[in-house]
Amino acid sequence: MASLEKVLYTAHAHTTGGRDGASRTDDGRLDVKLSSPGTAGTGTNPEQLFAAGYSACFIGAMKAVAGMQKITLPQDLAIDASVDLGKVGAGYGIAVRLAISLPGMERAAAQALVDAAHQVCPYSNATRGNIDVTLSLV
Repeated sequence: MASLEKVLYTAHAHTTGGRDGASRTDDGRLDVKLSSPGTAGTGTNPEQLFAAGYSACFIGAMKAVAGMQKITLPQDLAIDASVDLGKVGAGYGIAVRLAISLPGMERAAAQALVDAAHQVCPYSNATRGNIDVTLSLV
């Protein structure tokens, strides 16, 4: 396990009630009700939050790599993230699929960018070897 050399940012959230509770960050920017997947609840769930976080982080990693390589990214780049929740033995696990859209980029260049971003992205580094992550260009 790699230790952080320097902490750049720390997020703080206070959660109560688990999947059927609420979560709020210390700065108040996130204040959400939580509901279990597939229920009639009105809140979001941890898998949706993970999908949003991973896809946003991956776009940030692509922007960082593009900046280092002096590549111009399409304005309308986007990621559709899917996070699957399922059984793993007696417990539960997740799997991630990121469908990455880089309209107008040559396919080989887009793939090279995605591959490099996957090495830089904190979510990719945290999940590597722990869960199935599938990246696809669409």
